[in-house]
Formats: sequence, C-alpha cells, structure tokens
Amino acid sequence: ESVPMYSGINAEYMGTLSECLFFFAPIMSDTEDAPQEIEEVEVEDDTPADLMTALKEVLKRARRYDGLAIGLHEAAKALDKRAAHLAVLAEDCSEAAYTALVEALCAAHGIDLIKVPEKKKLGEWAGLGKYDATGNLRKVVGCSCCVVKNYGETSKALDMILEYFKKN
Repeated sequence: ESVPMYSGINAEYMGTLSECLFFFAPIMSDTEDAPQEIEEVEVEDDTPADLMTALKEVLKRARRYDGLAIGLHEAAKALDKRAAHLAVLAEDCSEAAYTALVEALCAAHGIDLIKVPEKKKLGEWAGLGKYDATGNLRKVVGCSCCVVKNYGETSKALDMILEYFKKN
C-alpha cells in the first residue's frame, strides 16, 4: 500500500494543522513582558579630515556604482559628452598635452577639476591596485586622470568636496 505524497511531504508524517503550526509559532518568554533597556551606540563621525581623504572616499563610492571613467580616452569621452560631475588630474603627469586637454575640456564645459599630487595615489584610489591575500597593496598602476560620472550615494565626503567647489 503506498502513502500519498503531497508536495514532496509524506502524508503519514504531516499530523494535524495545529501540530504543524506549533513548530513555526514564536516562542513567548517571560522576558518579553519586561521593558528592555536600549544600549546607546556611538555613531562614528565619518567626516573626512581633509580634501584628499574626502576625494578618496568619493572615488571609492563612484567605483562601486560604476560611475568612474579611468584614463584619458574614457575621461575625454565623458567630459565631451558632459556626463561628468568631477574630474581628477594628477600633477605629476609627464604629458603637457594630456593635462592641457583635460583642463580645457573641464573649463569649456564647466566641470569641476581637482588635482592630486601623485598618479600612483590616484591609481590606487581609482581601483588600479593589486592586493595580496592578506590585503596588502602589492602593485599600483598609475592613473593620470579619472572622471566621476556617478557619485553613487551621498556622503559627508561628497558634501565636503561640493562645499570646496562652492568656495572656490
């Protein structure tokens, strides 16, 4: 004699509906009636210390939201289409025509420009670094220019950068 199957459950083990619901019902304890004390958790102040730290955070969030154009070709396309919100240029770039092009496109289209001292740092912030298994930075590819097309989510770092451009 075969036991009928209902949606993959053997019928002889099903029992009554009240027995089945017993396993899924929340267990009431006598501690739920007593008022519970709420612990105060200190919220860390994630306001960046300076402009470069804020820029690092903004680039990290933009990279997470696929809003970063890295390199001259991608940056020039984004700047020319006016799809960019912010351009970042390395001061130690060896090509004068490279910097002149980025500066001219930013000036012509009214896009904000920030200069960073080293292209290796900009490459690390833009996600061009290689990390080992322990999280140590092993190799960094330099990046002379990157453009933020999408900030991602708002943050105090983004507010700090926008405030910097309002002042200047």
